[in-house]
Amino acid sequence: MVDSKLAYADYLIKEKNYSLLTLRAYTDDVAAFEQFLKERDEGAVLEEVNYSQIRSWIVAMVEAGISNKSVNRKISSLKSFYKFLLRSKQIITNPLLKHKSLKTEKKVQVPFSEQELNDVIADLDHPEDFEGIRNRLIIELFYTTGIRRAELISLRVTSFDQGNNTLKVVGKRNKERILPLLECTAGLLGKYLLERGKLQLIASPEVLMLNIRGNKVSESFVYRLINSYFSVVSGKVKKSPHVLRHTFATHLLNNGADLNSVKELLGHASLSSTQIYTHSSLAELKKVYGDSHPRSRGNS
Repeated sequence: MVDSKLAYADYLIKEKNYSLLTLRAYTDDVAAFEQFLKERDEGAVLEEVNYSQIRSWIVAMVEAGISNKSVNRKISSLKSFYKFLLRSKQIITNPLLKHKSLKTEKKVQVPFSEQELNDVIADLDHPEDFEGIRNRLIIELFYTTGIRRAELISLRVTSFDQGNNTLKVVGKRNKERILPLLECTAGLLGKYLLERGKLQLIASPEVLMLNIRGNKVSESFVYRLINSYFSVVSGKVKKSPHVLRHTFATHLLNNGADLNSVKELLGHASLSSTQIYTHSSLAELKKVYGDSHPRSRGNS
């Protein structure tokens, strides 16, 4: 008999083009549910469960203090697994067909202001050495392209087309997109490459973003870098690469960019993902509307 979990993992990699990180998240969730089943009934098998068993897992997770958002993510993984089993005819009904996600609070991310960005880029000290130029470049790339942290880390030297001032980015599900670069960002990237070439040892020659030892920068390093710089100029609670991505989208929308263009730049599969960034731009729009409309000044 075919191992359904192995077949599912193979499907996620070969057909869905999921990254190894995403693959692990999905398969870990399925494994966690299987362990839950086995603890209650050693003979239980994934292919024969009903919704009441899944519901028991949901209740157990909620009672253990796991957030509704995390529970929904785990059930989403399970739903994907059972869709695969149904598609491959290993089951005849999907036990999660009528499941409704738990309610979650929608938190509107607060982007950085244009002033905060200017303060970090123009006013903070950026030494003209390898690390200083690299740090400034990382901030510039997040703010002027809206790329994700994982996308930044996976950039290669060949991703940068210096002749056309473009950057090839590999996003979720290994989808590639070509992003235009502002002249200032492209110039800084060229400057960084010169400094990068002076490193005594480069352990990862194909990787664009390196640390001083010539190794690929880590996700935690990039997070700490952004948090450190923006803690100087901003009192916002969250200061992360994702907030910079959010800021990129919000500032574009505030300045007249259409939603479809922002969607393409961000690498979103659908407009619904991009629409979350309209909350902040709507606040800006209300301000402009309130300041500009004759009726707002008490005219009749």
